[in-house]
Amino acid sequence: MIVVGAGFGGIAAAIELAKHGFDDVILLEAADELGGTWHYNTYPGAACDVPSHFYSYSFAQRRDWTRLCSRQPEILDYIRTVAKDFDVASKVVTATLVTNCRWDDATCTWTVTADGPGGEVSYVGEAIVLATGQLNQPMWPRIEGIDDFAGHSFHSARWDHDYDLRGKRVAVVGTGASAVQFIPAIAPEVEELVVFQRSGNWFLPRRNRAYPKPLAALYRSSRWLQAYRRGFLFRYGELLTAGIRNPKTVGRVLGLYSTLFMRRQLRDPEVRKKAWPDYTFGCKRVLFSSAYLPALQRENVELVTEPILRMTTAGPETASGVQAVDCVIYGSGFKTNDFMFPMEITGVGGLSLREAWADGPHAHLGITVPGFPSMFILYGPNTNTSGGSIIYYLEAQAGYLRQALQHARDADAAAIEVLFAVEAASDRAVQAAFAGTAWTQCDSWYRNEAGRTIANWPGYMRQYGRQTEFLDPSHFQLIERPGTTATRAG
Repeated sequence: MIVVGAGFGGIAAAIELAKHGFDDVILLEAADELGGTWHYNTYPGAACDVPSHFYSYSFAQRRDWTRLCSRQPEILDYIRTVAKDFDVASKVVTATLVTNCRWDDATCTWTVTADGPGGEVSYVGEAIVLATGQLNQPMWPRIEGIDDFAGHSFHSARWDHDYDLRGKRVAVVGTGASAVQFIPAIAPEVEELVVFQRSGNWFLPRRNRAYPKPLAALYRSSRWLQAYRRGFLFRYGELLTAGIRNPKTVGRVLGLYSTLFMRRQLRDPEVRKKAWPDYTFGCKRVLFSSAYLPALQRENVELVTEPILRMTTAGPETASGVQAVDCVIYGSGFKTNDFMFPMEITGVGGLSLREAWADGPHAHLGITVPGFPSMFILYGPNTNTSGGSIIYYLEAQAGYLRQALQHARDADAAAIEVLFAVEAASDRAVQAAFAGTAWTQCDSWYRNEAGRTIANWPGYMRQYGRQTEFLDPSHFQLIERPGTTATRAG
């Protein structure tokens, strides 16, 4: 069994498989250590939007978090600890970038090719789990002359800690979730900060201070309180999803709450005008911060909403002129629509996953794709959450793929493949569920250029949990082992 990626998803899959007798598992990780996005994203202020008692595995609860929404070092320490405690860390091969996964019709196995420290290496397995996620590859904005800038530059997802920002004039391109966290952190240090915004964000409050010692002690000592907090966060996340699914009712109430919070924070009328979103609440990712909007109103911070026409040697140029800066930080997010690409995936009969996804990525429950036997995707198409914890989805997906492999093992089959008709019907139902929701009322990274929503799950966490709880064998066909009279069996 080959798992590509050793972040939250890959580790969850390895643990779930091991619990049910699938011990021959290897995890291939491109980075020099496990951790996924929490290994790479080390920018100042990096933390999770989801409270840690919910943004953690249900089977590996921790009650000694230092604050509501833990910062990157604490989350990374948690992932490493879980991987060690469940004997997953020893199965991880680091510094190994997978470039190709190819199904062999004759042997009914997958060959995975990767670039390792010693050159190209290949692995063969009966199944593959692609756990590269949606928030993995940094996206650089399409700006004319981006390489012409003579100063220093880097992407927030690959933060350059060797570069000293103190006393520098710095430009930030992008105001998404990462920028919202690092801008308040660096604003007091730099001489001047110029923030280039394409569109404003809807915000909800999050102070995220360290727990007082008595409260921290109470959380550590009470299992009941931990369970209550997880349950509360589950319901809170479902409420946010309800607001996005019902923009004219619940969404208006949540939007009003956000409006009151933002107006209270944005005292400067000029900054308020620039920072205010011009789209329906919930159409794009709702951000949680009580520090970002005040940071925009600092004397040394300027918010620019004019588009960047080009990058010059001195800095970004807009219709008003050139902003000369020492450093440009690109907080422009990730290639969310690329999933595991540019990795090449080839299935039955030489079918390319690129060709199968020509109109946009799709998979049954975001996990399985017809024509690609015993291939499973974690955090795949239409499994992003706008109101909950992705860890909940990853655990559900790990359980589902484990059931699929169990079904194949019990039948002594070589592989298992979702039926084309099942996946097509599943995809139609998912896309139809977006009708009338806030997700369809603007352009966002949730959607591709054709307007198809490919990132988010359109329903509630509880719905996804129910649909993945039990695998329906009739949704799949089994592929018999080589040498039998038939290639496929229903």
